[in-house]
Amino acid sequence: MLILGQKYNFTKLELKRLDEKFTSIERILYDKKNPKDVISKIEASLQKDSFSVVVLNTKAKVNDEIIKYLTNLKYDEKHKNIKIISIEHFLEKYLNKCYIPISNDDLHYLDDIKPFTLWQRFQKKIVDMIGVIFLFFIFLFVKYIVKKKLNEQSPGDIYFRQLRVGLNNKEFKCIKFRSMVLDAEKDGIKFASKDDDTRVFPFGNFMRRTRIDEIPQLFNIFKSEMSLIGPRPERKHWIKKDFEKNIPYYNERHIVKPGITGWAQVMYSYGDGSIEDARQKLMYDMYYIKYWNILLELKIIFKTILVVIGRKGV
Repeated sequence: MLILGQKYNFTKLELKRLDEKFTSIERILYDKKNPKDVISKIEASLQKDSFSVVVLNTKAKVNDEIIKYLTNLKYDEKHKNIKIISIEHFLEKYLNKCYIPISNDDLHYLDDIKPFTLWQRFQKKIVDMIGVIFLFFIFLFVKYIVKKKLNEQSPGDIYFRQLRVGLNNKEFKCIKFRSMVLDAEKDGIKFASKDDDTRVFPFGNFMRRTRIDEIPQLFNIFKSEMSLIGPRPERKHWIKKDFEKNIPYYNERHIVKPGITGWAQVMYSYGDGSIEDARQKLMYDMYYIKYWNILLELKIIFKTILVVIGRKGV
């Protein structure tokens, strides 16, 4: 795999995944470089290794000489099996995510990402109904354990209700088992961190790692505010303050119902709440909406089960 440019920076997790698909990964910088030097570097790399994919990962306009050289590669007997692919198509094909640009200069997302069809919504409704029944029996079993642990470590209401943004940007009260102390936001709103959040008591941390705290959201599914699978519902505060302003097409995720679990949750590690973190998750959410099918839905359920039982789900 030969990467031309650095328009998109691959995460450590993505590079690990790509290492399993490709025996060699090499980068060649393009911006502000002499086209002949770039071609020489590409030729040297191709002679050194057997690359199967050349990824066009540059924001700068590609020089005509380089385009001609890459085009002619297809007719070279030694390199005729090489695929030349844009970073947008590469991410979708090999990493199952849609590239989100830094700026609002690529309007095709407004046409590519569409609400689910009536047939897709019907299939999801069946999955939701089965999921609610299954989760209800787990809820009855888990509720008393959670209540006992909360009485020991953080007495008070076992439920936590918070306004989140759902379908068509409408807010609803999302319900979870409480994993933080009662006055968790006395010093203002902030994101929960993965390991060192002092607001989370020990059993609350266990619930968050295993997703047990999400189980009461079955009542949100029952009220048609959520689905079993979908983008994670976020708070309006963060959407208006940071995400909408800094991430193009962020609100495209609200054309479908949010979910208890989703493609972003099982494919991307627990984040720090940063804008880049939200952008990465949005790429997976957009892929889920764009390429939804029942097999993808079942795959997410399987990966979520792996997370719950303590195995790596990403």
